[in-house]
Amino acid sequence: MGIIVCGTATLDTVETPCKRVEEVLGGSGVYAAVAASFFHPSVQLVGVVGADFPPAYAKQLENFGIDLGALTRVENGKTFQWGGKYAEDFNVRETLFTDLNVVAEVQPNLDNVDTDAPYLFLANNPPQLQLDAITQTSHPKLVMCDTMDIWINTERAALEATLAEVDILILNDSEACLFTGDANVVRAARAMLRYGPHRVIVKKGEHGAISVTESSFFSAPAYPLMHVTDATGAGDSFAGALIGYLAALDDTSEAAVRRAIIYGTVVASFNIEDFSINRQTSVQFSDISARYAALQEAVRF
Repeated sequence: MGIIVCGTATLDTVETPCKRVEEVLGGSGVYAAVAASFFHPSVQLVGVVGADFPPAYAKQLENFGIDLGALTRVENGKTFQWGGKYAEDFNVRETLFTDLNVVAEVQPNLDNVDTDAPYLFLANNPPQLQLDAITQTSHPKLVMCDTMDIWINTERAALEATLAEVDILILNDSEACLFTGDANVVRAARAMLRYGPHRVIVKKGEHGAISVTESSFFSAPAYPLMHVTDATGAGDSFAGALIGYLAALDDTSEAAVRRAIIYGTVVASFNIEDFSINRQTSVQFSDISARYAALQEAVRF
């Protein structure tokens, strides 16, 4: 049961209280695909990069078993670049620059993708691109979508059209409140169900995540860490692990989704221990299982 991840592959410049790094591998699609690969052997990444995208970064992704056949390389273009700076507590991030480059010029396509793959994750991207990806696939069993404040503010109509075709929507707490105009996160999540998704999962950073359907509510804590190096990509890692686990089981039941959310929390905890995907390169599935068990014990009562 294969997974298609449609998202960005970027060159990130990140400054945290720890240090500053320049043009490291990042992007919503990258973080999500890497996380999904811990659970499933068939992950296809759809995106666009420029001629400046280092071959070493492509090799890193291939080492995770990720299929890059649909990662289009534009020979006369430049890769999407993003720069951000984190506050001391990592709860506040300032975007220093966003250069869309080839992402604004070339539309990703699924010509080299197994469009019969039943699990589709639309990582953060313009909503029209997300909707186009849905129309190019063959009735996937599960469509999961992430979004962010810029699309809520600038492409609301396109985003609503996309949400009508989505099974699971993932976004953070401030975005849920922005979309609905409701400062209560639980009410905001429930209100978003009216736009089409069967489930809304709201990420709350160090405070975990909640999942809401018409008939269920689930709250998951974050994995407790003493030290954080870089929070970039944590939400994408959370989502990638979630869909990776569901695809591996080929199970989208309430019980499976709850376990998947915990696995997503655990994989995100590794992501924030280093810059880019550096930490993930040394993670074994036994490490993920150990933190999963520890989180289970932490909330048992």
